[in-house]
Amino acid sequence: IFYEDAANILLQEAYPEAYDECGLEIVSQPSIDVVQLEKGKPFIFTAEVAVKPDVELGKYKGVTVTKIDTSVSDEEVDAEVERQRNSNARMVTVERPVENGDFAVIDFEGFVDDVPFEGGKADNYELEIGSHSFIDTFEDQLIGKSTGEELDVNVTFPEDYQVQDLAGKPAVFKVKINEVKTKELPELDDEFAQDVSEFDTFDEYKKSVEDKKRAEAQERADVQMENALVDKVVANATIDVPQAMITSQANQMINSMAQRLRYQGLSLDDFMKYTGQDEKSFRNQYRDQAEKSVRANLVLEAVENVEKFEAAEEEIDAEIEKFAKQIGQNVEDLKKNLTEGDREYFKADVIRDKAVKFLCDNAKAE
Repeated sequence: IFYEDAANILLQEAYPEAYDECGLEIVSQPSIDVVQLEKGKPFIFTAEVAVKPDVELGKYKGVTVTKIDTSVSDEEVDAEVERQRNSNARMVTVERPVENGDFAVIDFEGFVDDVPFEGGKADNYELEIGSHSFIDTFEDQLIGKSTGEELDVNVTFPEDYQVQDLAGKPAVFKVKINEVKTKELPELDDEFAQDVSEFDTFDEYKKSVEDKKRAEAQERADVQMENALVDKVVANATIDVPQAMITSQANQMINSMAQRLRYQGLSLDDFMKYTGQDEKSFRNQYRDQAEKSVRANLVLEAVENVEKFEAAEEEIDAEIEKFAKQIGQNVEDLKKNLTEGDREYFKADVIRDKAVKFLCDNAKAE
């Protein structure tokens, strides 16, 4: 026990020194093997590590990518206008039976084998008929019913339903219709344009929608072309990626996923249970994505080194200001709290953007 404790103490001192002395870019935790641990003799150990691999760049200038269509159809513009129209509709109560597209305000309680189940009850729930937000034919069975009516709705839960105790089982919902509502859509005129935008006329507003859709299409096309270009440059390169780097990247992705789930009140274990996955299958689905990410980062870093891209202080400051605006924080307050490592992170972002822009500027579109 004493020897083991002594070894651990010595490792904490000796490994960092060996790390600094070796001059290697280490990308994994060490695998320690004790070679000699005896009284009166030097303590000897080996540390096996993965190092950042060399990248042999292939063709990265003049790479051909397919040009993406960024035109916007009249149907896309009309659909966006209609979406805005629907979001500005007002709900009015109607004295008639439920029709498809109406909103039925209902009380309901669900039973399986005459026993109520958890989460199957609500009062004054506003259900859009035809939205298919409820299981099976629940919504269809409300069509033709009127305010004040009570009915039994018979449905069957899907086999892959997230609550395993209910999956595949028939259920009966006791439903009462309290109110029937419908949307009253505004007219597509100048008054509508003034309500939903800064424009005075409907024609001006519709033109602005078209311009916005075209800008969005161009932005999507730029991202798709960048991704396709990077994929080709990576495919042209020769690189032997250590499994340790892929595992580390996959772990980072999973940790990020777990953090997002925590914000939603879920644990990673609960998420895997709901989606019917075990830890092994869950991790495996990240491996290909992680390897692709590692390869892309290594190849782009190699391009940055060959082309000798740098980031000026004002460019780093501009990147920080952009980030501050994105998170709604005062720029000066953000800068005060930044460490040198944080600035290096923003510096790397500036250089990476330059590398991707360089590839795009030197690409050939077909």
